[in-house]
Amino acid sequence: MPGYSHQAARLQRHLEIAPFIDELLEASGGTGDMDLWQMVVEEASRLSEGVVAPIDSQLDQAGLTMENGRVRTIPAHGHAWQAYVQAGWLTADVPADQGGQGLPLAVLSACEELMNRASPAFMMLPTAVRCATALLHDAADPAVYQAWLPHLTAGSWTATICISEPDAGSDVGRIRTSAALGADGIWRVTGEKCWISYGSHDLAERIGHCILARTSPAPGVRGLSLFLVPDRAATGEPNGVVLRRIEEKMGLHGSPTCAIGFEDAHATLLGKEGAGLQHMFRMMSAMRLSCGPQGTGVASGSFHVALDYARERRQGGDPVTPPVAIAEHPDIQRLLLSMAGRIEAARGLNIAAAAALDVAGLHADQAVRDDQLALAQWLLPIVKDGAARLAFEISSDAMQVLGGAGYTREWPIERHLRDSRVFSIYEGTSGIQAIDLLERRLKREKGRGLRIFLDLARREPGGGQAFDAELQHILAMLERTSGMLAQCDGRTSAAAATPFLRLATIAAHAWIAARILRLAGDDATGRSMKAAASAFMSDARHLADLEAARASGPDTVLDDFPRLYCEG
Repeated sequence: MPGYSHQAARLQRHLEIAPFIDELLEASGGTGDMDLWQMVVEEASRLSEGVVAPIDSQLDQAGLTMENGRVRTIPAHGHAWQAYVQAGWLTADVPADQGGQGLPLAVLSACEELMNRASPAFMMLPTAVRCATALLHDAADPAVYQAWLPHLTAGSWTATICISEPDAGSDVGRIRTSAALGADGIWRVTGEKCWISYGSHDLAERIGHCILARTSPAPGVRGLSLFLVPDRAATGEPNGVVLRRIEEKMGLHGSPTCAIGFEDAHATLLGKEGAGLQHMFRMMSAMRLSCGPQGTGVASGSFHVALDYARERRQGGDPVTPPVAIAEHPDIQRLLLSMAGRIEAARGLNIAAAAALDVAGLHADQAVRDDQLALAQWLLPIVKDGAARLAFEISSDAMQVLGGAGYTREWPIERHLRDSRVFSIYEGTSGIQAIDLLERRLKREKGRGLRIFLDLARREPGGGQAFDAELQHILAMLERTSGMLAQCDGRTSAAAATPFLRLATIAAHAWIAARILRLAGDDATGRSMKAAASAFMSDARHLADLEAARASGPDTVLDDFPRLYCEG
């Protein structure tokens, strides 16, 4: 596997040129130090390459076992987990006044990309712990938060998010798991949950499940409340949390995906009764944001394998002379440039969205905070879905570069392909993200985040950049298409959601590419980033036109759907 230093250098440059970085540095106070942030990225690179990456193939090959009602991991997993914890990564974004480092999400996004390149299966655990810690900070009683915080940051306790049930996935209004308050003042939860990452494991002494359960017969989401349900009582006794099975999956073999039963499990109410989904959104949003660096991390790993392979693999050319490296073939060059451009744009957008959320939480001006939050909420479905699809598509392209070799387990590409296929499924499928962008962010919120984005992106070009016209065309196409869809409803609107999300993704990535071309610099790192950004922009306008046409086209093609169910 190629080294991580080049990737780290790009991430450091993205931090330097990220939108809102000046506002973030100012608002971060004592922790707002670019030199410190750059050093943190370097440390993430070293840990990723030296500790986490070496175990990824072991996790994939060994898989997981279930012993005495608990998931058993391999020793190498435990050693890597302890190294990660001891390096202080679980305290990275905990506020400084609570014993943490208080690092912004933008810095964590850069670090998580490196670590997810090393092993997305490994990173599923610390990502959930970090997001749950933030959730408890916001929703839990201070005493509960203070009781859990030192254990979560020490890695001796971990946490999960429990939403899905066998008959209620993204349709959370159909959740049937229930919670009842007993005469003794204790809440008890009963029901079945599935698709729980690290729902059981032996890497920690205790696991806290952040679970949605129904506390009233009110229909839909109104009767749902949020609870913290530990798998064991404080005394170490079981708490009615039962591991039903470990799912057999296509990829992420080192990450246990569990079906769990709750049998009168003692629980602690988090936040207000009946407001469970509102409280859970904090954790869901944080985990969706983390899908960005997860996707670009895996994509970057596949790309670097393909790039190095293309420079070493020799084939073709004049048969009377030695064969040339396949990197000399124009078709391979075009493919690698396209891969690099898509990764660089998505990488920059991850950090931009994280920085917007940072400023939304720290800036002194309420109006600025509100605008940054609206922008971040607009970008979040784009970040999540764009990077999720990117990981699988880049891994597929990398396999194409390697040819038959990439299809074998001798190379990591086939593992990346298997691991990444689920990225666009969990934390909200591509279709769910598309509906969220169109129905909530565009229609319900009157396109506030979109307007802020368009204003920012239109001010971006300057100095006669080669692709200014392309960017302006793409932004105009997005604005025109959104105006048309804002007036649609029913089947027409639903049919347009996914192409509209793809169009919005191209526009957001084009904005980042324009910034790279203007700001990345003229050293080796900057020139490489600009080459990638130029490759992206050379295709972006045509791709935007296609998605705009699909979003704006008639929905009459759906009339043919019943014919798929022909008989005889």
